[in-house]
Amino acid sequence: MGSRILEDAVHEPVPAEGIDVSDPTLFSQNRQGAIFERLRRDDPVHYCASSPYGPYWSVTRYKDIVEVDSNHGAFSSAGATSLDETRAKGVSADATPIGGFLGMDPPDHDVQRKIVSPALAPSNLVKFRDLIRERTQNILGNLPIDEEFDWAKTVSVELTMMMLATLLGFPSAERQRLKRWSDIIAGVPGDGVVESWEQRDRELKEMAQTFLELREERRAQEPASDLLSILAHSPEARALSDMEFASNVSILIVGGNDTTRNSMSATVLAFHDHPGEWAKLKQDPALIESAVSEIIRWHTPIMSQGRRATRDYELGGKKIRKGDKVMMWYISGENTGNKRGHGSASLTGLKRGQSC
Repeated sequence: MGSRILEDAVHEPVPAEGIDVSDPTLFSQNRQGAIFERLRRDDPVHYCASSPYGPYWSVTRYKDIVEVDSNHGAFSSAGATSLDETRAKGVSADATPIGGFLGMDPPDHDVQRKIVSPALAPSNLVKFRDLIRERTQNILGNLPIDEEFDWAKTVSVELTMMMLATLLGFPSAERQRLKRWSDIIAGVPGDGVVESWEQRDRELKEMAQTFLELREERRAQEPASDLLSILAHSPEARALSDMEFASNVSILIVGGNDTTRNSMSATVLAFHDHPGEWAKLKQDPALIESAVSEIIRWHTPIMSQGRRATRDYELGGKKIRKGDKVMMWYISGENTGNKRGHGSASLTGLKRGQSC
């Protein structure tokens, strides 16, 4: 079934003021595209007065998202990147907070981000190119022929977990623990991962303890290029409390897992829905480089991030009050038309739109 069938299906119109894009059923039914298109057209800075997470603003156009995202003085990341604040903080007094430096404003954000930047720099990642290719070839070469299989589980998750374990310096044989922790961090009770907030807190505490023990092991070893070694030996990282260390590890796990595996699965689905683009790519492999960049625009790995208004601010003709929660919907902004016209169905060239 094409991915747009449900999205284009006829459904009862909802008054703009009644739209709550935090409702997970919009995404499970693939209706988010039509909803966001409507908001971009009719109410690009949209106020939702009532949701399970309280009132919030939705910013859905590219230029407005950039304005919020770049104005740290008016819109703070501190404790505000997640719409569900319980998910970010946990419920127990000693819960492991998630988000790390993403939940900070400059200059603190910049200081902590610089700790891990060397490990994620292109000059370091290029060292893994041959290993990535070898692992990719092995996984693809062992796929069943003429049999149905789960691409996300068999390819996207497995390859991502292999490389994430390598980048982190985490035992490869235990890499499925990384997926488990990532799913817990991204999820909420009742979504099939954990049954209660208390269980979630317990498992994330186990994650924190595991990485604290690995950090101590790395401190007793010579410095290496993996993230755990960098965090263990960096003077700036040594200044982090155990809780700050665990919180930064949480965002590295999610950032290295959800984003990559989502993009890999979205790539297959996108080319399935647009066979003409797939034919162009097979005919001209030189397009692969631009296709890799474009697929991130086509299906942004990060759907949204939040901010908290630090003062009254006018955006798109709307008055946002000090203290209001503001959600930037990257998944919508990526589909905003720009000076080249509305996003096209190009997956092999940079024609669809600007990237948030």
